[in-house]
Amino acid sequence: MQDYQDVLAEILIDTASLQKRVAELGKQISDDYRGEDLLLICILRGGVPFMVDLSRHISVPHMMDFMAVSSYGVGKRESSGSARVTLDLQMDIRDHNVLLVEDIVDSGHTIAAVLQMLGTRQPKSLKVCALLDKPERREAHVPIDYLGFTIPNKFVFGYGLDLDEYHRNLNFVGVVDLDKYKPAE
Repeated sequence: MQDYQDVLAEILIDTASLQKRVAELGKQISDDYRGEDLLLICILRGGVPFMVDLSRHISVPHMMDFMAVSSYGVGKRESSGSARVTLDLQMDIRDHNVLLVEDIVDSGHTIAAVLQMLGTRQPKSLKVCALLDKPERREAHVPIDYLGFTIPNKFVFGYGLDLDEYHRNLNFVGVVDLDKYKPAE
């Protein structure tokens, strides 16, 4: 495990900018779902810090559930292109307004697969809220209804995004210096 400071090339999104944008998203979601049933579904593990902060800014009553979907491995910087559900939802989403909360949309394969699967469970509505979007890497179409930031095609970590499973706790999004980073074996 490397210390993040040894591989940090730059801070892409600082703490204040993250918190400001998360609050704005929470207000927008609250306005859009006023008087409606809302279920936030977090894709584990990267989406947890974002969903926790976001939920504090959503003023309408809402429920939460979690699912784990794997398309990356330790030491991998790119999605494998196939999504595998490793932990499914505990709740029945039928007739609920579902907001899928994700840390980053990269190739789009994982979210597209999750949306297709959840769509078969007959939710009242199904939308996506992503903290980060990396459109240069997109291979599968994914509708992002609520977006934090569009970012360039850089290897990022922090605020939920891991670097070999570490550093999810950072309160900013940083860019990895690929000349200094040594992937875990």
